[in-house]
Amino acid sequence: MKKVYLVADNIYSPLGATTVQNFEHLVNGVTGVRQHDDKARCNEPFFASLCEKGYFQTDEHLTKFEQMLIASLTETLYGVDKNISDKKTVLIISTTKGNISLLETEKPGPDLEERIALHTSAKKIAKHFGFVNEPMVVSHACISGLIAMITGMRLIQSGQYDHAVVAGADVISKFVLSGFQSFQAVSPGLCKPFDAERDGINLGEGAATVILSAKKPEDEVIELVSGAVSNDANHISGPSRTGEELYYAIDKAMNAAGLKPEDIDFISAHGTATVYNDEMEAKAVTLAGLQDVPLNSLKGFYGHTLGASGLIEAIVSAQSLKQNMIIPTKGFSKQSGANPVNVCTQLISKPLNSCLKIASGFGGCNAAIILTKSQKDLL
Repeated sequence: MKKVYLVADNIYSPLGATTVQNFEHLVNGVTGVRQHDDKARCNEPFFASLCEKGYFQTDEHLTKFEQMLIASLTETLYGVDKNISDKKTVLIISTTKGNISLLETEKPGPDLEERIALHTSAKKIAKHFGFVNEPMVVSHACISGLIAMITGMRLIQSGQYDHAVVAGADVISKFVLSGFQSFQAVSPGLCKPFDAERDGINLGEGAATVILSAKKPEDEVIELVSGAVSNDANHISGPSRTGEELYYAIDKAMNAAGLKPEDIDFISAHGTATVYNDEMEAKAVTLAGLQDVPLNSLKGFYGHTLGASGLIEAIVSAQSLKQNMIIPTKGFSKQSGANPVNVCTQLISKPLNSCLKIASGFGGCNAAIILTKSQKDLL
């Protein structure tokens, strides 16, 4: 089986326009979440992490969603020795909502239907950069980013492609925010992942890109070892009450990687700070025998960036492995009584080799990937 390496990446968020800037802010405890009073999105003030106007160059022919993707891709591809016009390179776009905000501003009709289609944006972006292959789109609720990475990994392992450029983004519009508010799932303040008094999510905007490759560069050490997917078949919006289905994905990913619970150095959880998601994740982690492994959620820094969240959090996890630092869980203060897990409350510096990244989403979907330092670099 071919090995798959993370050879370049970018995080484009309110915390910065590069991965380095983002990680520095995380280490220093800086959050992008704050209170906003934006009547175009909500009649009442709300907490979220948003990319403000003027954060990037605007183009009247491109939507904000597309501009964010292009900004992240541009930063990632700059100086990278990868021929994107090569037939052995594929572009994969990850998002949950894409240009859904156009429903709020544009006249209904065939033109809007075409413009709002995810494949339209993907083709625009592929053409902008000169990709020759038909781009792929992954829209699989909140696990979209991880599914896109797993898809890229499998395409490389199959020999169909040598490189996969995986980019994801989502924009928080009135449509998106009101949807989560209708579930009464939005916190009135900074979210509190895994905390006993958690009361809902914060939403966030962001984009991220990672280049996966079968070719290991001299200065890169992080490998995408395995990935697995499962589904609760439980409820359209409510997660499993047992955690068994997410555990299935975790167990499958760990078995494929040849790792045991004691081999995992930390867990990057989905950690939305809703009552049922965090409880389900804790149960799954416990079923996997990982309840004592350090675990974090980054939602208190980024909010929930939907289709970009898996990518952003996987890239931060890769940086954590490189820097031997585990980011704490912002907003967490008190452990829940049921199914306690080892939530990180402060920055941890220690040798790290392997990370489990997990995510779950509407429709009962679950995903898990394993990131490690390559074996050669551990010798």
